[in-house]
Amino acid sequence: MTTTATATPADHRAARALQPSTSPGTRIDTDTVARALDRAVDALFTKQRADGHWCAELEGDSILSSEYLLMKAILGQRSPDDAEGSPADTPEKFEKICAYLRALQRTGGAWGQYPGSGPDVSATAKAYLALKIFGDDPKSPHMRAALEATHRLGGAEKINTFSMFYLACLGQVSWKACPTIPPEVVFLPRWFPFHMDKVAAWTRTMILPLALCTALRPVRTLPDHLGCAELFIDPKSRTRLNKPWNTKDPTCWSNIFLGIDRFLKFVHAARLSPVRSASIRAARDWIVERMRADTTDGLGAIFPPMVYIQVALHKMGYERSHPVRAEAERQLDRFIVEKDDHIRIQPCFSPVWDTGIALYALTEAGLTAQDDDRIARTCAWLCDREVKLVGDWVRNLRAADRERFRADRDSWAAWAFEYRNDWYPDVDDTAMVAKAMRRAADGLPPGHRFADTARRATEWIVAMQNDDGGWAAFDRTKHREWMEAVPFADHNAMQDPSCPDITGRTIEALITCGVPRDHASVRRAVEYLKTTQLPEGCWKGRWGVNYLYGTWQAVGGLDAAGEDVRQPYLQRTLTWLRKVQNEDGGFGESANSYENESIKGVGPSTASQTAWGVTTLMYLTSPNDTAVLRAIRWLVDHQLDADTPAAPWPVQVEGEDWKLGLIEQSEKTAPKANHLVDEPAGAWREPWFTGTGFPKVFYLRYHLYRHYFPVMALGRWVRLTGVRPTHSGNQV
Repeated sequence: MTTTATATPADHRAARALQPSTSPGTRIDTDTVARALDRAVDALFTKQRADGHWCAELEGDSILSSEYLLMKAILGQRSPDDAEGSPADTPEKFEKICAYLRALQRTGGAWGQYPGSGPDVSATAKAYLALKIFGDDPKSPHMRAALEATHRLGGAEKINTFSMFYLACLGQVSWKACPTIPPEVVFLPRWFPFHMDKVAAWTRTMILPLALCTALRPVRTLPDHLGCAELFIDPKSRTRLNKPWNTKDPTCWSNIFLGIDRFLKFVHAARLSPVRSASIRAARDWIVERMRADTTDGLGAIFPPMVYIQVALHKMGYERSHPVRAEAERQLDRFIVEKDDHIRIQPCFSPVWDTGIALYALTEAGLTAQDDDRIARTCAWLCDREVKLVGDWVRNLRAADRERFRADRDSWAAWAFEYRNDWYPDVDDTAMVAKAMRRAADGLPPGHRFADTARRATEWIVAMQNDDGGWAAFDRTKHREWMEAVPFADHNAMQDPSCPDITGRTIEALITCGVPRDHASVRRAVEYLKTTQLPEGCWKGRWGVNYLYGTWQAVGGLDAAGEDVRQPYLQRTLTWLRKVQNEDGGFGESANSYENESIKGVGPSTASQTAWGVTTLMYLTSPNDTAVLRAIRWLVDHQLDADTPAAPWPVQVEGEDWKLGLIEQSEKTAPKANHLVDEPAGAWREPWFTGTGFPKVFYLRYHLYRHYFPVMALGRWVRLTGVRPTHSGNQV
């Protein structure tokens, strides 16, 4: 690949002709901002690990607790005396998990997906059953409230298909109520419309464990007094797949797949598959190969497949002590965060993501590996995390790239999200690490390891570009909309198509690492972003909440690509940002905007989203613009002055307010599970979820978002305004 000297988004800023929009009431003391940046940098470094990396807690919702408990019940591990019990299965441990689950219950009895969300029937039904199995009296007020909430939401027949698998494994519904996933999919040829290579990487790791379960149908029947028949409004729904037929369009994809599901259930019942036994063995082998401890920290290194692989292996006769099962259990239990009064569970670890963003933020504050040994340690740690395995992704590349990458391992570089997930590196992390490390390498000799590794990442990134000009997360792929009609696709993540946020970040990474702005890959990506812009001027966010995130990433890429901000399409973006900025100067958006597009960019101001909003403004206008100064003022005013102990989680009140992402905070009704962490002086607090796992299904609160994104924004403002020299750092 031909490259040029490193270019930065600031190179063409001087050519902009926009005049700043200021008013007397928006002046800000520049020394105050500089001091706020220094304090924020110091606070971020307090979170750094000794070897140079960052990894804070990654917080999900209640389903992590309820599904863990349900898995223990399915496996017969409810106590040391249970069928597969061990000394580790203590009542104290499970009570702590239950305590956290109770703490997340809404005042109206339901559980939700994130603070400010509406009630969720799947989360509520699973929480009710888990608590009942582990000893909560169904006649107690909180359990009666949960039962009533489930009925208000349509009954347990309305839960998603992934949740229904848990109920089938516990004998609460027939396996007919679950969609059929035949293990024979492992034998489908690549030319077939449905193939393992054509679904998202995370779905790939889920399909085969669930396929084994649907074929082997494990059931650990609960005693009648622990069952959940009362959650269903229509008893008949426990024996059928609760997916409605589309009577208005009989030939639609949804109906076609429902017909296929009926056929597959008939084939299973009649034992007509000639390769069933062979497909079960092949599926098991595929899974075990991708569970090798030298390549991954558990199957997919994420919670869902790490749960169901234990269920599948148990049904296949693997003892709990078997090395494969024991390693699967160990890796899952690493996600446990235990406190004095509760246990919470993470969906995975985010070290490479956290470290890449923290490093980039610190380079915005002026720190480099040449000047600061802490930055040098970070870059060295990231180099050591480089993926060495040619994983599943290579199968979707163009033939020439596929052969080149297999033949010459040293020609490319890529990173995964977790500590070790070598089968599935992703474009988002690779782009983040590459651009951060290239910036951190400024001043080091040409060809230095840090800069060279970042350069090699561009080879992999360009090869992963989709035909539409954008990038997806894990694969070079196509958008196959018909796949979303598959009965088990209601987790809203069957596919991994191109998205604007990853595409914008990737453009910036390529250019930062020396790829020319006129490179064909860059120009195709710019056109992709232009075509995916919404009429208001914003972009949707796939991996962060939501339009603020997508717009920040997209505009960052367009800025790096040299797009003139005077163009009408970027002026629409600027107008939209000014419109959604909150009266207090900050930016915020509820994840409810995934459900209700009319509230794009609407929500309480948060540290991370204010940082995204103001950074986007600085791409589009002067750092002295009124809107920019108001947002910078918000960040400064909300910075913590002193070390601050953890605060109770805001109570979630059901009612109309959730539609705008609003919740009420009350000390009297705050949960006992005190799961906000202590914050150092110079940091920020942020109780909201601003990360996205699967839109409309699963959301995340990254506990470092409120730290490194404000550092990034303040650092950029200080640099662009020329307030003072860069942060002094820690001299090597």
